[in-house]
Amino acid sequence: MPLPFATNMRLKLPILAIGLELAMIILFGIFVEYDKDQDIGHQPNRTRHDNRFLALYPLFQDVHVMIFVGFGFLMTFLKKYGFSSVGFNLLIAALGLQWGTLMQGLWHSEGRKFHIDILTLINADFSTASVLISFGAVLGKTSPVQMLVMAIMEITVFASNEHLVAEKLQAQDTGASMIIHAFGAYFGLAVAIVLYRPNLEREPENKASVYHSDLFAMIGTIFLWMFWPSFNSAIAEEGESQYRAIVNTYLALAACVLAAYALSSLVDQRGKLDMVHIQNATLAGGVAVGTCADINIHPFGAMLIGSIAGIVSVLGFKFLTPIFASKLRIQDTCGVHNLHGLPGIIGGLASIVAVAMGATDRTTVAMQAAALGSSLGTAIAGGLLTGLILKIPIWGQPPDQNCYDDVVYWEVPGVEEYHDHTLKHDDHTLEHNDQDEE
Repeated sequence: MPLPFATNMRLKLPILAIGLELAMIILFGIFVEYDKDQDIGHQPNRTRHDNRFLALYPLFQDVHVMIFVGFGFLMTFLKKYGFSSVGFNLLIAALGLQWGTLMQGLWHSEGRKFHIDILTLINADFSTASVLISFGAVLGKTSPVQMLVMAIMEITVFASNEHLVAEKLQAQDTGASMIIHAFGAYFGLAVAIVLYRPNLEREPENKASVYHSDLFAMIGTIFLWMFWPSFNSAIAEEGESQYRAIVNTYLALAACVLAAYALSSLVDQRGKLDMVHIQNATLAGGVAVGTCADINIHPFGAMLIGSIAGIVSVLGFKFLTPIFASKLRIQDTCGVHNLHGLPGIIGGLASIVAVAMGATDRTTVAMQAAALGSSLGTAIAGGLLTGLILKIPIWGQPPDQNCYDDVVYWEVPGVEEYHDHTLKHDDHTLEHNDQDEE
């Protein structure tokens, strides 16, 4: 027997997914080519060490692990939404990688055919990361069809903002605190405002976590924490800049952990640690130091940025999230504002201070401020528009009572049998009552 609720996904998801993939295949056939600078065998003066693709491939793999394992498992804290957290993360990322390759390639090639090199793959991961950050803000409240539509919309807006910040403004944002983290967070929050559901204010049971779901989420935290130096250094200039990006991120993350643990204990009346803070705020230092990652801010500067980010993130979870939900109608499921939004702004402000103090001459205070403003403004405007599109009933948004529950979209072992038994029991009871009435 069918479940007592229907989502109309049998046709919507297959048609949209296959249609999008066919479109990707056609567009790749028109615009994308292999990089022609990879055949070392026909270039006698070059060795494997001269091949930038092979040199940067380990960093690309680290970023790839963050996208598919780190982000996926970080969102498994909901006790009945683990399949969707990891599974939809994979679905969204697979589409995002392809669409991100096309969007950024077309912006930088000005409509001509472009070649896929290692930076293309890394930047495709980066554009996908922005969508996965936004996914956290609406986790459990959207259908997979809505998420595919959001991925297409967001990456299109992301690529235009990235082109403006990196190419036109020539701003410094190697670790993408502004371009990816702040952008993804406020895009997702803007979507969440439009998709606000008053019935979810009552904190449904499924929105809670359990011991093992929080443990799985901590796996995502550890993977992200370990590989974040690769994320912040992947597109830095080779040599000293890349070295600084790795060291600064490494130190910022370490300092952030101590600050996050300290504040988590401090804000609790019994001095206990909150797993939500530890899963998220311990990563805020990697976000915040991103913009300054390859700038000469000195090791202590990186540690200071990381510490501030950890403190602000915990305070955000403790005090801002409830206000956002009750006063501003923003239901931020994963708290992306505290992990990505606020630390992303801290990163932008830190870069402005660094430039003002003469730590780099590659950009100006005005350009950094414009980059931060552009990322926030574009994200909010794009998110509001995307939210209005996602609100159209055709996409099959899950009903309030079925939010944060895998069984809406997945074959969950044991659950279908339970519902079948319940329905049979209900049918038998109704039949028995009818006989009594006769």
